[in-house]
Amino acid sequence: MFELENNDGDARVGRLHTPHGEVTTPAFMPVATQGSVKALDSADVEAVGAEIVLGNTYHLYLRPGIELVREMGGLHSFMGWQRPILTDSGGFQGFSLEHLRKIYEGGITFKSHLDGSMHEFTPEGVVEHQKGLGVDIMMPLDVCLPAGADRDVTRAAVERTARWAERSLEAHAGDGPALFGIVQGGLMADLRQLSAERTVAMGFPGYSIGGLSVGETKSEMYEMAGLAAGMLPANAPRYLMGVGAPEDLVEGVARGVDMFDCALPTRIARNGGLFTGDGRVHVYTARFKSMEGPIDPECDCYTCARFSAAYLHHLFRAKELLAMRLGTIHNLRFIFRLMRDMRTSIVDGRFEEFRAAFHQRYVPANEERRQEHRAKRSSRH
Repeated sequence: MFELENNDGDARVGRLHTPHGEVTTPAFMPVATQGSVKALDSADVEAVGAEIVLGNTYHLYLRPGIELVREMGGLHSFMGWQRPILTDSGGFQGFSLEHLRKIYEGGITFKSHLDGSMHEFTPEGVVEHQKGLGVDIMMPLDVCLPAGADRDVTRAAVERTARWAERSLEAHAGDGPALFGIVQGGLMADLRQLSAERTVAMGFPGYSIGGLSVGETKSEMYEMAGLAAGMLPANAPRYLMGVGAPEDLVEGVARGVDMFDCALPTRIARNGGLFTGDGRVHVYTARFKSMEGPIDPECDCYTCARFSAAYLHHLFRAKELLAMRLGTIHNLRFIFRLMRDMRTSIVDGRFEEFRAAFHQRYVPANEERRQEHRAKRSSRH
């Protein structure tokens, strides 16, 4: 399923083989939670350079329903995307929808955020749901915790995630989409090691690093991601879940991660936050009102090739729907150019040079503001 082709230190280039085509790694997966990358259609997503997208089993189960998607020929046919699809299990919703769920040994019960109806997600059921969607790679049900969880709670989550993984493997029986294991353990190195050892012993074809980007600092995230990645087999893909800021992608690749997903690039694009080589800019601000050139002169995306920064400023200020599409196209293309450039630097044996140059120029979003925005998003669930 996975071929490791090059490495430069811990940074790796590989190729992931799936029933719907190959994915070159390091790879970024745009988030198509409900079968759609918000503001784009499948042709747009392909045009920016995506080779794989991520859907969410919980949301697709609630609407439109697994059986309908199955009857429509599977998720690929339903959303008009013929390249690989990975689906999350709903385990993250067990974290983000805390007020609507109950976690117990059998699985997770959810109160639907749509109509208040009750639904049970079990490890076995989640495997069957994802088979019904017809995806290429699926995740087992797991227990995801906030960064501040104490040791006893974190250890219990690690143990339960391992038991659920065993049940998922038994239900999978080697039939259908590839099933990845998930390493949990919060910010505790020994629990990360315990989780990695137990998960690797089960022999999954790929491994995910979960329970990060849930409120910890970036330095803590980098430390745990690197620790977990170093414990995983070299001949299997390593997927860091829920991470997608440009600086985090560079640091994840530096630590041996092969796959990423995150809603950040598309979410901030819909609100006028656009990536450039120097960092994120906000096209709402007055300095773009009369700028004749593109938002990023180095970008080759459709938005930058055709429209001025002044036009984007106008669209966002006027709340035109086109603003969301053009901003999203730009941000995703920025991410895919970054992934491409990292792969090239690894093959050429100059990744550390690339990494240093990136950080010398790119100014990340303020850490304190990032935490404030995360808290606000969490309060809305």
